[in-house]
Amino acid sequence: MGVERSGPDQRLRDVARAMRGVIELLEVYWTRVPEGFSPVTVSAPQLRVMYVIERREGINLRQLGAELDAAPSSVSRLCDRLEAIGFVRRSSSTASRREVELRLTAQGRVHLDRLRARREERLAAALARASPASRARLMEAVETIRVALTGAVRAGPAEPPGSGAQQPPHTGKEQPPGDRAEQPPGDGSERPPDTGTERRTG
Repeated sequence: MGVERSGPDQRLRDVARAMRGVIELLEVYWTRVPEGFSPVTVSAPQLRVMYVIERREGINLRQLGAELDAAPSSVSRLCDRLEAIGFVRRSSSTASRREVELRLTAQGRVHLDRLRARREERLAAALARASPASRARLMEAVETIRVALTGAVRAGPAEPPGSGAQQPPHTGKEQPPGDRAEQPPGDGSERPPDTGTERRTG
């Protein structure tokens, strides 16, 4: 039987549900933005890559994959496409020759600027239907959301509920390497306890 939530926790979930609905509407609304202003089409996953690279100039593929919670191979393919259309540039890291740094090109930055300007025009047209007082309250709410999301992004992905239950309790004693869970089957940890007698074979 499910537990009915109430109080502050339920109000928080109500806010999250309302915000989720607005985000879904925006995702549909963005698709109506004419693409004629750009000779190339950039997919939503490619845009997310560009946003992260813009925010973290010089990020490498491993860090980008962690930021997007995506496999390195998938991220590499997205960067290949963005590099092919001239929006992303790869360069060797000054710290390690094995690392490749990612940066937006001037063309990539221009694309983001024009896309954002177009989206702002579309949003302004929609928000013109709201009263000035409503728009003022919305501005305060948007700033609250921006601050909260910025902190969440910097903190990294949150652990799902119950994830901590899978970690064994800390007893204050460190297990020796031979007794750790990652030891493969068939090692000494699988042997029966020594009884002091040796079995005869044959």
